[in-house]
Amino acid sequence: MKPADLLLAAAFVVIWGAAFNAARFVVLEWPPFWALAIRFLLTAPLLLAIALATRSRMPAPEDRGRVALLGLLGTGGYLALSWWATALIPSGLVALISAATPLVVALGEAAFLGKRPSGLAWIGLALGWAGVALLGGVRLAGQLQDGAGGHGASEALGVFLALLGAVVQAAGLLVFAPARGRVDLWSASTGQSLVSVALLLPLAALFGGPMPTSASTQAWLALAFSVTVVGVGGYALLFVMLRRFTPSTAAALQLLAPPVAAVIGWAVLNEVLGWADLGGGLLTLAGLSLLFRAQARARQAAEG
Repeated sequence: MKPADLLLAAAFVVIWGAAFNAARFVVLEWPPFWALAIRFLLTAPLLLAIALATRSRMPAPEDRGRVALLGLLGTGGYLALSWWATALIPSGLVALISAATPLVVALGEAAFLGKRPSGLAWIGLALGWAGVALLGGVRLAGQLQDGAGGHGASEALGVFLALLGAVVQAAGLLVFAPARGRVDLWSASTGQSLVSVALLLPLAALFGGPMPTSASTQAWLALAFSVTVVGVGGYALLFVMLRRFTPSTAAALQLLAPPVAAVIGWAVLNEVLGWADLGGGLLTLAGLSLLFRAQARARQAAEG
């Protein structure tokens, strides 16, 4: 890998890993729905300006519904659940659980699109879901031990929300999949953000309490990071990655983002993950690695 590509890959991993930590800074002070609604209110105009400047083409009429559903489920719905979970459990743990999205996508493709996984893919799925079960099982055990109103209940809810977010995101990706090669990425990102605003503003008004107007310097900086570096720069890097790297390389780099989030959470936010969290995360990532390898082999077989 060339030095420029190495720097690009490192930036990609750090930005997408730190996205979870930035969210944690914000939701510790603001209600999650309001925090995310404000984030998209600030991000959407930036993406729209980029889409206009690059003369991005609008999605075809038959694809606009898929873009809208991707925004409703894969972006707005997923992040609403993810940021809510981040207010309850460590951001590194949310990142590890959110890594289950490709596992859900693979199962969805098998169930609804008729794509039968290979033997290696099934092993990857089994390992991945074993890791998710370990991550959630410890929190559930804590809930049973502490009682319905204890700290364990809050952690169990956080794990459930993070896992539900992964499922919702996978649903959005599956719906959007047929249009992926036809839709301009900047216009799709703009559409997702606008739909997310339409989803999150009512949620914030109904369930978020009064709109927040003040925060610490750390929270403002984290929000600015989430809007500009993640909401704009992160997508720009993703588009470049998809053009410059093979799908298998891009998938492998995505696996590094959750561990980076866990390390940043430990170093900056004083988050602590137990051995079960680390073990479950490693199992999930190992399963994903096998799944991605199986998918790469299937693509090579189809092309060759």
